[in-house]
Amino acid sequence: MKMQTGSPLSSAPCYLSDNNPEIIKRQAAGAQQALVNSLSRIFGIHLSNDPTTPEHLFLNDLSHLFHQHRVDTEHSLERHDAPWEHVYLIQYGILRLFREAPSGKTAVHQFFTEGDMVWPVFGRSRTARNTLCLTSVTPATLWVADFTAFRSTLQKQGEGVWNGFALALTEELAELTSMREFRKQTMSARERYLLLLEEYPELVKRVPDNQLASWLGVVPATFSRIKSAFKPEQK
Repeated sequence: MKMQTGSPLSSAPCYLSDNNPEIIKRQAAGAQQALVNSLSRIFGIHLSNDPTTPEHLFLNDLSHLFHQHRVDTEHSLERHDAPWEHVYLIQYGILRLFREAPSGKTAVHQFFTEGDMVWPVFGRSRTARNTLCLTSVTPATLWVADFTAFRSTLQKQGEGVWNGFALALTEELAELTSMREFRKQTMSARERYLLLLEEYPELVKRVPDNQLASWLGVVPATFSRIKSAFKPEQK
């Protein structure tokens, strides 16, 4: 897809209180336009002001597949033993991807936050053999689309469009998972906790400790002990 240039500029927010007549003021984007803007970022498309460009028409068509959906904390979005059916674009909130054993024990694989798109990356996830679950960690506002329709729309854009999109996000998820497993094998729980504070400070503030512990690969008691040990230093 060709990159477009020429997007309008607006004044810095810190000057808005001056009421200077030269300050450019723009209305906030509506929900539909905000969705299109989010999709343009995910697909790496810089939209121009011309709504008739192929890129703009593509994103506009794609946006019509999505509907807004609000959920509370711990709302189950996708379950194991059932095909994963939807694509999720997170407007607000945090989701967690995990597997759950028959005993009820869970293993958290990834957290997703504002601006992330979540979809069934692995072929097995689209069948009844799916072992992945997706649940909201916090109250969330999501844009939701049917996965089959979403993939079909991308495939109609031409050869390689779907494959390019799928490969980029699959590689990103695989890299994050691989790095986390490497750290579990080569770093202490304390070292991994310090990296968590450094790399994901927002998750530490918004995600329950027991879920962070599962993500780090430690039992909750160990996580609590490490966290308590660093409280004096943090103060």
